[in-house]
Amino acid sequence: MGFWYMLLLFIGLCLLFAGILPKKGFSVGVKIGLLVGGAASIGFSLFMFSPGSAEIIADLLGWGPETE
Repeated sequence: MGFWYMLLLFIGLCLLFAGILPKKGFSVGVKIGLLVGGAASIGFSLFMFSPGSAEIIADLLGWGPETE
């Protein structure tokens, strides 16, 4: 699974740099969207690299074993 998180981190970095670097064809809304999308994917991939993140996601989605 680490490969996919690393790929998501790389895609997030590419989106972030695409939003930061000056391009004449991008409007302000597209640049903000690239920055937000890049930051969100970087944040999610770094969270998923942390220990215990799989259990947190399983609890949020209700996929974990029942504790009662």
